[in-house]
Amino acid sequence: MNLALTLPQLGWQAFFQQQLTLSEFEQALIARVTAHHRSGYQLMTQQGPCHLTTSTALPAMTIGDWLLLDQAGGFIRLLTRKSLFKRKAAGSQLAEQLIAANVDTLLIVCSLNHDFNLSRIERYLALAHEAGAEPLLVLTKADLCADVDAYLQQVTKLDPMLLVEVVNALDSSCSSKLQHWCRVGNTLAVVGSSGVGKSTLVNTLTGNTAQKTAAIRGDDSKGRHTTTARSMRFTATGAVLIDTPGMRELQLTDCDAGIRRTFADIDALARACRFNNCQHTAEPGCAVQQAIVQGELDARRLTNYQKLHAEQARNAASLQQRREKERQFSKLVKSVTSLKAKKYAE
Repeated sequence: MNLALTLPQLGWQAFFQQQLTLSEFEQALIARVTAHHRSGYQLMTQQGPCHLTTSTALPAMTIGDWLLLDQAGGFIRLLTRKSLFKRKAAGSQLAEQLIAANVDTLLIVCSLNHDFNLSRIERYLALAHEAGAEPLLVLTKADLCADVDAYLQQVTKLDPMLLVEVVNALDSSCSSKLQHWCRVGNTLAVVGSSGVGKSTLVNTLTGNTAQKTAAIRGDDSKGRHTTTARSMRFTATGAVLIDTPGMRELQLTDCDAGIRRTFADIDALARACRFNNCQHTAEPGCAVQQAIVQGELDARRLTNYQKLHAEQARNAASLQQRREKERQFSKLVKSVTSLKAKKYAE
């Protein structure tokens, strides 16, 4: 990594500048989180890299966050985020996992083969809309696809205004297609399933081969993990790239607004339903079901809409219950501590 990066090359924007007082701008060190490990956070400043050891006194942070340090490298404060990607932690764990912060554009990478999945694309779109980032769908392996237009037609039905680029990630010319988003000060995050070409795309955009890549399986086009941890890279044009490992489980939480934005067509139809609380199953006068019968709406899309809504509501409720239990336990500990202190004082 280049040790002489300027703040704009690290993704600094007016949004963050406006949060600083004059004394902070003159005296504090501005740092960005470039990696998060168990031992702490790897940071980058204009003066070069540094490390911040994990502590319970620190707020939860993730790759892409901006923070202020004193001249000795001590933590001062975390700057307000422009965007934040998060998910429910994988497995049965009741916790929220931060994925990346302060991302301007989310590159949703999907290959034009067996991996192509509209429902998965919708999940990523909901994540992007909830986080507050601009989604850009990047369809890879165009050189191996016999009918690109057929895929594009399917994508257009999701959202006519969705930004889409079709590339061959191995071809350096793909950089020119994504040039508009790879400008100085812009931060992009790359997400997608394993083997869709994320690392290859990042290698092409950054002009190096630091990331390993692996061929997909020929029988089902399934990919293999090559990126094992989130990493921050930099393009020759000045943009920041956050590469993420393929996530086998991306469960949404607190994502109601993102889902509604992704399925705006269904929400618009629902307003014409006879009943305000219509579940769009077998109720009379359901405009959504009528659109499906008339071929105006794909039944798969409604099924995924209902699935994501139920998932995010369930996860949000579970996490809220855990937070409430933790608050009650904290109150109990403080109460017991206070009683002990009074007893000893007597």
